Amino acid sequence: MATKKGISTIKNNIDSYLSDAKWRCIGPPRGGRVIAVAGDPIDDQVFYFGACAGGVWKTYDGGTYWENISDGFFTSASVGAIAVSESNPNIIYVGTGESCLRGNLAHGDGVYKSTDFGKTWRNIGLKETKHIARIRIHPTNPNIVYIAAFGHAFGPNKERGVYKSIDGGNKWKQVLFKSKNSGAIDLTMDPSNPDIMYASIWEAIRKPWNFSSGGKDSGIYKTVDAGETWTAITDNKGLPDGIKGRIGITISPANPKRVWALIEAEEGGLYRSDDSGETWSIVSANRALLQRPWYYSHVFADPNNEDTVWVLNFKTWKSTDGGANFNHVSTPHGDNHELWIDPKNSNRMIEGNDGGACVSFNGGDSWSNIYNQMTSQFYHLTTDNQFPYRVYATQQDNSAISVPSRSMKGAISWNECYSVGSSESGYIAVRPDNPNIVYSGAIGSSPGGGDSLLRYDHSTDQVKIVSVWPEIGWGEGPKDHKYRFQWTYPIIISPHDPDTLYVAANFLFKSTDSGDSWEKISPDLTKGDTSKMDPSGGPLTLDTTYVEHYGTIFSFTESPHQAGVYWAGSDDGKLHYSNNSGKEWTEITPDILPDWSRIDVIEISPHDPQTVYLSTTKYKFDDETPYLYKTTDNGKSWVKITDGLPSNEFTRVIREDLKIPGLLFAGTENGIYFSTNSGKSWNSLQNNLPHVPITDMVIKEEEIVVSTNGRSFWILDNLNLIRQISKFAPSKSNHLFTPANTYRITPPMGSDGSTGMDLGEGKIYNLGIGTTGTFYETENKDGSKHRKMLDSGENPITGVVINYLLNSASNEKLNINILDSNKNLIVSFDSNSTDESNNQKLVVKKGMNQFVWNMRYPGPTSLEENKDAKDNTAGPLAPPGLYHVELAIGNQNFIEKFELLKDPRISTTQKDFDQQFNLLLDICSEITKTHSSVNSIRELKNQINHWKNIVNNSGNHKKVLTEIDLASNTLTEIEANLVQIGISRPGTDRWLDRWNVPGKISDKLTELIAVVASSDSKPTKQAIEVFNELSTNLEKQLDDFDNVKKTNIAPLNRSLRELNIDPIPISQ
Repeated sequence: MATKKGISTIKNNIDSYLSDAKWRCIGPPRGGRVIAVAGDPIDDQVFYFGACAGGVWKTYDGGTYWENISDGFFTSASVGAIAVSESNPNIIYVGTGESCLRGNLAHGDGVYKSTDFGKTWRNIGLKETKHIARIRIHPTNPNIVYIAAFGHAFGPNKERGVYKSIDGGNKWKQVLFKSKNSGAIDLTMDPSNPDIMYASIWEAIRKPWNFSSGGKDSGIYKTVDAGETWTAITDNKGLPDGIKGRIGITISPANPKRVWALIEAEEGGLYRSDDSGETWSIVSANRALLQRPWYYSHVFADPNNEDTVWVLNFKTWKSTDGGANFNHVSTPHGDNHELWIDPKNSNRMIEGNDGGACVSFNGGDSWSNIYNQMTSQFYHLTTDNQFPYRVYATQQDNSAISVPSRSMKGAISWNECYSVGSSESGYIAVRPDNPNIVYSGAIGSSPGGGDSLLRYDHSTDQVKIVSVWPEIGWGEGPKDHKYRFQWTYPIIISPHDPDTLYVAANFLFKSTDSGDSWEKISPDLTKGDTSKMDPSGGPLTLDTTYVEHYGTIFSFTESPHQAGVYWAGSDDGKLHYSNNSGKEWTEITPDILPDWSRIDVIEISPHDPQTVYLSTTKYKFDDETPYLYKTTDNGKSWVKITDGLPSNEFTRVIREDLKIPGLLFAGTENGIYFSTNSGKSWNSLQNNLPHVPITDMVIKEEEIVVSTNGRSFWILDNLNLIRQISKFAPSKSNHLFTPANTYRITPPMGSDGSTGMDLGEGKIYNLGIGTTGTFYETENKDGSKHRKMLDSGENPITGVVINYLLNSASNEKLNINILDSNKNLIVSFDSNSTDESNNQKLVVKKGMNQFVWNMRYPGPTSLEENKDAKDNTAGPLAPPGLYHVELAIGNQNFIEKFELLKDPRISTTQKDFDQQFNLLLDICSEITKTHSSVNSIRELKNQINHWKNIVNNSGNHKKVLTEIDLASNTLTEIEANLVQIGISRPGTDRWLDRWNVPGKISDKLTELIAVVASSDSKPTKQAIEVFNELSTNLEKQLDDFDNVKKTNIAPLNRSLRELNIDPIPISQ
């Protein structure tokens, strides 16, 4: 049994142990579907959008950058409506659950409200409405709010229609309800008299094999008493006869008697009333305005011109003559859904489409960028075997894409991503031996017939269509097709032979020549129920996009243990098995699998060929129960493994860890979970991952990679810790976990500000020299820095992640020591340390703790004065090799080993690394000598100046003063040869002021570090020569310093003693 709704029954220490295991979004920064937008009525730079499965986002700069403001508050990612109060823009209402009911829609969990510009949110009810289409707020009283709720998309329910609250959402009243089969899809309010509103009701339902739009319950309703009573005006004079489908409706704020209705009907089109809905006339029957009416039917009136009206669908249309004629307005992406126009300025607007949200300040002549939104919607993902590995998926309403898992440039920019074909639907496969070759499904976004299979070659940037049966079938039912391909049909490369490719329709096909020819290797592996294979759509409009193709193989895999062992699962609930390359098939559908279940994922254990896991769903039957199954005898018997999962989170994917048998990961419609006991119980692995549908998952080395239906790709890097915790027996003892082997890769040159890059407060716009990327730099609890990227994907933590468990909070000193392969101390970190040069603090708290070693040896001694002029000198990066970490607390000591790994792409030898490292150590040693000498010189000069103020300028004292001046001037001359004295002023930026005075030995040695450390390679001959010359010069200055102490300070001290004055102390 699953747990009670939304609550896990299994709560133990594992949850807290993994609190520091953070996810990072790698992008891409390419927007996904948006059907909810709004603008601030006062601040013209502030706008909001709601992603269909990506939460709420806000811009403070007119769409230049967007920031998510719903994470941590929302438990649903899908947003269907947003409204900002005109009288008090602090107040924002959000309705969850998208209302454009396409095949990959996501549902919501009611209404959320913010009273502080979106800083915090709370859920205020209506959770069972599931899909909210529109919110209207009273223009002068933000406590009066109306919700147009469509209700359940896959079945009947009572919680639908129009709701009203007069107390800000504390209580709701259902004021308009037509039937359990129809819900409110649009709502418009007269801004001059908010008691007057119009609502459209839509009868529609989705099923796995069909989408029906229209029926007797669809219609238009009007209220004149603030929603207390409603009058049906569907049959008013001038409106079309017969059944209606989806209807968009809007009042003209410039003339509230004028009402527009965009109606799906046999005689559909754009209708207009100029007498408050009493009578109507059709002003445009142009079918271009009614493209896919169930998906669009969006109409918006200009608030300042009664003759201007907008219609949004695949294109954006604008009329300035009352709807008689329309012109196409270009937007950054097709499939347009939502438009908010500033009531006071019609040139200021925000538009939502299937590619994101875009802002205009000139009435739509130009728009802001949509390549700055981390809201991509993905289906299945895969990875290649490069380093860094790349992540691939097909993005809904866009192209297939390749994104690096990490970047050498400090963050993963859009420039490092690239398209791998026009595919938007389903699976993707990359040749393991040649990542240039990518196969992907492109139904809906490419020619190629029923499956539109693409083969992309990145080396030539060419795409070849290699469809199994390249015959188009639009407008037909799947029963009329030669083969039935689903929108997300499987595409799999054999794990045993990269030349063998499989794709699945209702039959399984195999190719051994890169798709140039195909062999059918199975019978129909579905129920083959032709009653569920008619053309999708009706009763008004067909929509045969293959999304509703039913009776297909929905999942397929070949055993990683043995070639020719196949498993195939269908979308109508059949599971088949073949152990002889498809010559014979056996049905092994689990007896406990609910009828008509869709088998989404088949996961064969990497440890045992007899153990197989299934992830199945029935959400398209309005059943959100999670269904996971396991067999250990090759399908002879099955058990359900969902204990601990919320009962209302249906499952999309299950994977088993590559190293630890029984360590499972499951992606649901709302997040991710893991099990350490083969599915007997589950725990959340959400942490900082937004609540979002998890569509697929790959275990890659020490990382978990997930694709989402609205928040792009995310990676959890510290899988190593989860693996250890899965075998960890809690005890009262402290514990040090083994760090993961870590790649020795650092941020690009200048990213720390050492080359003058601006790292000021607020947004920072550069990652390094020649590398752009915008971010905020924040501080973690332990004092370390974190970069919150705004337009780029995030890199892994730079350094070795060290996790340690403390049984109790303690005042005892905690030490973490980093040791080399021979256990010699490299650097030590102390919880009681007050050293301000170490920004990161050791945390001593009960439970799991985390510390990151930056992989560096200690840097050289810094100058005690001139703190404002940064030395920008870090210690050398430790070379690749074996290391140890030691944890010491009280009388307990723990030690674990780990490796620093070199970038596998480089040919640098260990000898080369050691030569580079030793030179860097030598440079740091010389800098330490330099700075220590300067510190001594400055201390000596301070003492000399102190005596100078004591000695009178008379008699025998004149001789002493002369000696004091000579000693001080000589010391200053040596100091000036060692460091730049001219910029040792408070507030001076050493980098920017360096041109004013010549560089000295300290500066030249410091600069040489950057030269030697600029790449993973042995130092150049000339770098060694420069170092030797600088070392020689340094020794001369140090000799001069020793000489001053002998020839100047010693005689001076004798003179001071003659005057009965204490001598100047001289350090040796």
